[in-house]
Amino acid sequence: MLVVPLIERKRDGRALTPEEWSALVAAYTDGRVPDYQMSALLMAVLLRGLERQELAALTDAMLASGQRLSFDSWPTPRVDKHSTGGVGDKVSLVLAPLVAACGVAVPMMSGRGLGHTGGTLDKLEAIPGFRTGLSLAEAKAQVLKLGCAMIGQTPEIAPADRRIYALRDVTGTVEAIPLIAASIMSKKLAEGLNALVLDVKRGSGAFLPRLEQSLELARTMIALGEDRGCPTVALLTAMDRPLGRACGNALETEEAIVALRGEGPEDLLEVTYALGAEMLLAAGIEKTSKRARQRLANALASGLAAEKFEQVIEAQGGNPKVVEDPSVLPQAKEVEVYAAPRTGVVAKVEPKTIGRAVVAMGGGRRKVEDEVDPTVGFVITVKPGDKVLAGEPIASVFARDPGGMKLGFEALQQAIVVGDKLTEKPLPLISHRVTTHGVEELKR
Repeated sequence: MLVVPLIERKRDGRALTPEEWSALVAAYTDGRVPDYQMSALLMAVLLRGLERQELAALTDAMLASGQRLSFDSWPTPRVDKHSTGGVGDKVSLVLAPLVAACGVAVPMMSGRGLGHTGGTLDKLEAIPGFRTGLSLAEAKAQVLKLGCAMIGQTPEIAPADRRIYALRDVTGTVEAIPLIAASIMSKKLAEGLNALVLDVKRGSGAFLPRLEQSLELARTMIALGEDRGCPTVALLTAMDRPLGRACGNALETEEAIVALRGEGPEDLLEVTYALGAEMLLAAGIEKTSKRARQRLANALASGLAAEKFEQVIEAQGGNPKVVEDPSVLPQAKEVEVYAAPRTGVVAKVEPKTIGRAVVAMGGGRRKVEDEVDPTVGFVITVKPGDKVLAGEPIASVFARDPGGMKLGFEALQQAIVVGDKLTEKPLPLISHRVTTHGVEELKR
């Protein structure tokens, strides 16, 4: 096909037809369009944007490039959650089994670490033996049996997205909101969902830090979901500090297990409850947020959520004993305590610095083929606004060697700022609820 005229039209701010997008995506997926031409088109999209009809056509073409999960007439409601990514964001590990324990099926497809943000798959694979690479048939069978599967993107799901995403990563087009939305929704719409809940991060540790960017992304994904018969709602949550205390794969998995017992950090539990309530409401399991939150709390307190996680772990080849005994997780070779450098108030805990340090210490990837060390990372026990004394322990560093320990201490010195007072008010943990009807400011 002739691609240059399409690139020129998009460069000049004019729309391509749905038929052109469909043909272009199909041709790129099977290798008939070279990377350099698709790169030029992606940059044009970044600079010029997409009209709603174009975005719909691109998403549909990416979705149509692969297979879709189908549950036919199975009556159990199916709802998933997607996060745009953050530091310390282990919510999915708590949320999926918790919501499944409340009677909603959760066919959760997740990703690996990206940039400074951690990935759900890497956290799950910190559990000895846990297999995230299920086929679609295996995932469907497990959802039908247990009500939950936690898998990675399979080769069968949106292969066009896999190719386009890899190209975006090396062409400076990751931040294009239409491309982010199409990438996320082409995968989520392949899961056979009745509804979708989005956790859109904002703040310095998010990929799109500004409020207006987060709102635009939320609205864009909601429109894509609603137009395809998948009711979609988004919560905007804070990523101007790490979520919870643990940052690093095995450490976050352990914290998630603690949270499944109802004992986790308050901010982690609050975000989990808020997203879980939206999932129960979307599924029609409960009619009010208050009743939904109570059902979630009961599932934690009764042990049903922890039991569901055990079942999922065992079904996917992992060691289920980890839920009762987190010491089954791999342990760091070196652990040292980091103390407050002075008496004062914690003014900042910068998540991006922490996330990048985890990667540098071996807990993330700089290249796709890199091995991840699940043991390294941080446990940070202070939040902005906390008062501390000089010499008081405020964090721990988990490293595999002295070099990693040095990197960890240097990162904490940069990320945790202790001053005389709080200089900038932290973002509300959950600031906005976005639906097809509009934006509601929450400030909680």
